[in-house]
Amino acid sequence: MRARTVVALLASTALAAACSGPQEQPSAPATTTTPEATTAAPSGAASPTPSSPAPSPTPTGHTFEVVEHEAFDEPWAMVALPGTDLLAITEKGGALKLRGPEGVREVSGVPEVTVTTQGGFGDIIAGPTFESDGAVYLSWVEGSGGSSGAVVAKARLDVDAATLSDITKIWEQTPKIDGGGHYSHRLAIHDDHLYLSSGDRQQFSPAQEFDSNLGKILRLTLDGQPAPGNPFQEDIPVSQQFWTIGHRNPLGLAFDADGRLWSSEMGPKGGDEVNLIKPGLNYGWPEASNGSNYDGSDIPDHAPGDGFEAPKVSWNPSISPGSLMIYQGDAFPAWRGDAFIGALSGEALIRIDLDGEAATLADTWPMGARIREVEQGPDGGIWLLQDGAGGKLLELRGA
Repeated sequence: MRARTVVALLASTALAAACSGPQEQPSAPATTTTPEATTAAPSGAASPTPSSPAPSPTPTGHTFEVVEHEAFDEPWAMVALPGTDLLAITEKGGALKLRGPEGVREVSGVPEVTVTTQGGFGDIIAGPTFESDGAVYLSWVEGSGGSSGAVVAKARLDVDAATLSDITKIWEQTPKIDGGGHYSHRLAIHDDHLYLSSGDRQQFSPAQEFDSNLGKILRLTLDGQPAPGNPFQEDIPVSQQFWTIGHRNPLGLAFDADGRLWSSEMGPKGGDEVNLIKPGLNYGWPEASNGSNYDGSDIPDHAPGDGFEAPKVSWNPSISPGSLMIYQGDAFPAWRGDAFIGALSGEALIRIDLDGEAATLADTWPMGARIREVEQGPDGGIWLLQDGAGGKLLELRGA
């Protein structure tokens, strides 16, 4: 285990990063070789600059250490399991691991998954009754003959026996599509409703159509049915699932303490977004984006009066947001209520200051590796997963 000190930035910073490209290809994680302090590089800088640790926390920031723990094989998601000291971690290839103070155990009974360019085993979250019955919700990719799509299931996780059982599929992307990108399939639960993101599968137009659940954020009951009171067309059955439309590849979903739903979303060439998700709104894809198409053709920017909801924060060049967490812990009190994003092509951890319905880019810390997932740990700390083969579990500790 190796630690390096990272200094929290006290002013907003921007990170210059290459765009993710049409396929979200993983890169090999970097290895920390010296326990030096680093700060995020300003836009256009070639590399982070060593610095001395801040003498004490400030009202807007904290000093922290990044501690490396175990490595995983293409980790994709993790969740702190309520009532335990365990993290449950999915690996893209189809494994589920339990990580605690005593080490890592592999869970048996996981579903068979289809692995594509961007797809495989996806998200895991604890159900509202987890502490009494082990209920969890899972997402993964399935398919045959070249066509694939995401599915969501409810299951029972026995942490003592490290087994998964009673797997029941409750939702699927429709239609299944050839190709291996933009599944999204992030999950969140709030007020006994299941929310999930369904990417456009790189098909563009379905995000604006009502006969497909691609390119949408959905609100369901906990057994996967369209939730009563959803805002879209009742005469088209699949549209009864929709909460919002016009999404490209939302890879982060999180609720703040006041019940507002936020999402982080990959744009095309530029135009990555943080959105405040409100029922019935259209977020514009592919008719509006602050980025451009990969062939260089223009996409109209979000503009007042265009009928589309503009992002609260956007990036150009891309940082490729792979996850979103809203911090509610005690380890870093100055950041309580703020959003944290793991950046893939940006190879960074990013803090967004949330203030009611407003969001402001606050800090960008270069991490030297693609960051797939950010999660609040059982102890109130902040935990990260690097992307790719050998991706390490990282822990942020107050210094």
